[in-house]
This record gives sequence, structure tokens and C-alpha cells, in this order.
Amino acid sequence: MAKKLRVGILFGGRSGEHEVSLLSAASILKAIDRRKFDVVPIGITKQGRWLAAGDAHSLLEGTHPASARRLRAGDPEATPGARLLHEGIPTLLAPEPRSSATLVQNQEKSLDVVFPVLHGTFGEDGTIQGLFELAGIAYVGSGVLGSAAGMDKDAMKRLFAQARLPIVRHVTLLRADWERSPRKAMAQVEAALRYPVFVKPANLGSSVGISKAHDRKELGPALDLAARYDRKLVVEQGVGGKTGKARELEVAVLGNDDPQTSVVGEIIPGKEFYDYEAKYLSEGSVPVIPAKLTRAETETIRAMAVAAFRACDLAGLARVDFLMEPEGKRRIFLNEVNTMPGFTQISMYPKLWEATGIRYRDLITRLIELAVERHAERSRTTYSRVE
Repeated sequence: MAKKLRVGILFGGRSGEHEVSLLSAASILKAIDRRKFDVVPIGITKQGRWLAAGDAHSLLEGTHPASARRLRAGDPEATPGARLLHEGIPTLLAPEPRSSATLVQNQEKSLDVVFPVLHGTFGEDGTIQGLFELAGIAYVGSGVLGSAAGMDKDAMKRLFAQARLPIVRHVTLLRADWERSPRKAMAQVEAALRYPVFVKPANLGSSVGISKAHDRKELGPALDLAARYDRKLVVEQGVGGKTGKARELEVAVLGNDDPQTSVVGEIIPGKEFYDYEAKYLSEGSVPVIPAKLTRAETETIRAMAVAAFRACDLAGLARVDFLMEPEGKRRIFLNEVNTMPGFTQISMYPKLWEATGIRYRDLITRLIELAVERHAERSRTTYSRVE
């Protein structure tokens, strides 16, 4: 019988999508195949404190109290490493990538793979991925570059444009420029785009900080809101103009160097657009799977999804989002990639794969397998001069 892989499910985090992460992790922990995997829950509080075992479960259930006291360097509760040193447990950080590399080389506490179910800042932007790379441990999802590119809407659009993928017209502003000269910034937007426009923080997910501005009166507050969440602000031309509403289409991608795509789905928002409230709080949004499209439109969208996945050097999984004109030429625009989409059983990414023929539990297994495969491939790389 093959040895069970020890999988760490990492959830929570300091981002504005903390609660979404808890929902995704709870669903994965319930569905993961325990015959194949030993599962270790690992939580991160909103304050950035790492928790394991019972404390992690308490965080997941919403019963863990936030730590109010300040911890000093070396305090056994400050970091996992400090705790291990305090307890006298011999530890060794993995010095080089290995197929069985772990964050802490201790037989009873080692992990084979980490599934970072972290959405947004500090979890989906390449930061936690850099930690795993330094430790030489396999992990689910894209690497440092792909994660960072998939989070930064400005950098992402530059990669899409370089790959000649159709994107909506947009303007990128710096928060400092907006705060220094609001009139100049709004004039820059109005010179390049027509209302309505969508204003977004460049680095955030789950539609947090996004708003739709129908005129100059709404543009200022929209920029103020986005500026709360990032130093870069992206303003996009609304698809469909003043009278129409863009169709919001989504495709799930799975794989590493040979990615596969799901059927195409559509979200019909209960509100004017698919914002955070429409995604997670209200019940008016309706998913349509598969989306009502022509065969040619479906093939075009799926091909564009693979091209976007490769343009950003993604791995493991991604949900690729599109905007389609509601009438006329029905032009299709690539909107964005999401490298760690919501992962509850009713989230669009798993639902798209279920409609394509992959069950939720099998999808989790496949993602862990892809993490191991990618780690083995990266382990072939030499990082020093061979004598």
C-alpha cells in the first residue's frame, strides 16, 4: 500500500478575504480523501499568527480568540520555530529542494504538500509561495511569478496585451498621484475612457474595493475606495456601455504544462455587477452551467483561457474570467485570472469541473498530485554551478 501523503491545509490569513478562505478550507477538510492523505489543518489569524491542531480548528469554527498581547522575539508562542526551540525539538530547515522536503525536518511533524487555501494578499500574491520555495516543499497552485502576476491586475493586463489577448481599455493610476492631484487623475481617466467605468484596487480579489462609476460625481468616491486597498488603481472601460450589461463568463483551468479547461459557465449577478456582496452575501446571483453560447464562442473562450494561463506562467489551477458584449458583435474580452478561486463545493471553480465530469473530492486529489508533479519537475533544476 502506498504511503499516505501528509497534506497541510493552510487557511485564514491577513487579507480582506479571510472569511472566504475559512469557508473554502472547511469544505476541503470535509471532502478530502482521508484514505490517501493524512491531513493537518494550519490556520493564520487576521493578525498573522500561525495556529495548528486544535487552535486551527477553533479559528475555522470562529471560536479562537484573537491574541491581544504583544509577543517578544523568542517567545515560544511567537513563531513555530520559537516554540520548537523552546521545547527542545531538533529542527532543520530544508537547505535544498527534495521530493520529500518539509518546512521543518521532524519525522512526526513533516509535511509532504501544502494546500494554501489563502485568497488575496499574503496568500495568493506570491508571498507565501516564496516561503514554500525557500523551504523546498511542494504546494498546490501557481509559483511566485504566476501568483504575483495573477494578483496584480495592472501587470496581468500587460502580460495579456503582450500575448495579444483582447482586453478592455483601461487606465492605471498610482494612489499617490490620485491624492496629489485628483482633478488631473480624473481628467486622465475621462480622456481615455467613457462612462460607465469600473474602478479597482490592482492587488485584491473577491471584488473587494471595486465599484462602478457612472459619471464624474461617482468617480471620485470610487477612486477613494480603491485607494484604501492598494497603491495602484485600475480603471476599466465598462463593457456594454450605458444601457447594456456585460455577460460575465468563467472557465476553470486545471494542469501544469498541459492545462485543460472546463465547460464555460456564466454568472448572472443579482446586483448591477458581481461584487463581493453578490458573490458571498446575497442570494440573487444565478450561475448558468454551461453558458448559453455558440460552439464557436465556447471554443474561443476555452482557447483564450489556456492562453491566459500560459501568459501568466500559472500552474495547478485558475479560474479565468471573461466579459462579453450583451448584443451587437458580442465581442469577448479577457478580464482576469484568479490563481486560488473560492473553493467551497458551491463555488464556481469546483462546479465548473463537476459539470465537466470531475467530482469535488477527485478535484482535490488531482490538485495535490499536480503539486507533487510540479515540485518533482522543479527539483530537476540545478541552482549552483556544477563542478
